[in-house]
Amino acid sequence: MRVTGLLLLVAHLLVVGWLTLRPRTVPWVPAANLEPLATIRAELAHGASWEAVQHLGGSVLLLAPLGVLLPLSAGRLNVSPLVSFTRTVFAGAMIALAIELLQSGIPGRVPDVDSVLLSTLGVAVVHLAVVPGARCRLRRRYEHLGEVTPKISRVGLTPQADVLSGSRTYL
Repeated sequence: MRVTGLLLLVAHLLVVGWLTLRPRTVPWVPAANLEPLATIRAELAHGASWEAVQHLGGSVLLLAPLGVLLPLSAGRLNVSPLVSFTRTVFAGAMIALAIELLQSGIPGRVPDVDSVLLSTLGVAVVHLAVVPGARCRLRRRYEHLGEVTPKISRVGLTPQADVLSGSRTYL
């Protein structure tokens, strides 16, 4: 699963890079938005139009798959949900920030702090909606593997359970 997660993560980031970092030819570009929530307020001030939903929803959905792909590429089943959530959201926010910083040097692209916020929100929502339940199901599925004592195939012996216990003294 880890290799599949890494391949899907790389493919998704390549598509995101192609969508967000190629130059656009436009007659003019607005100024960069460095004030949090300004673009969101401006979009909602025009009313709940289809263009506002597309703009805001596109920013939310652009990096949302990272909420699943980042933990999948790590391949850990037994990890604290809070640690996993924090790590995934932080990585998603850093990727969104890197995209916005790279956009500042591309013609026709304007950095917007609200895109970072909306992309991070998308990563967080998808992570919370999918990852805890999927990990729980996978742990239940593979829990029977933890009950089997491994055997050394060439010898047919099982390891001693009390080798490192304090019940015996080895001098």
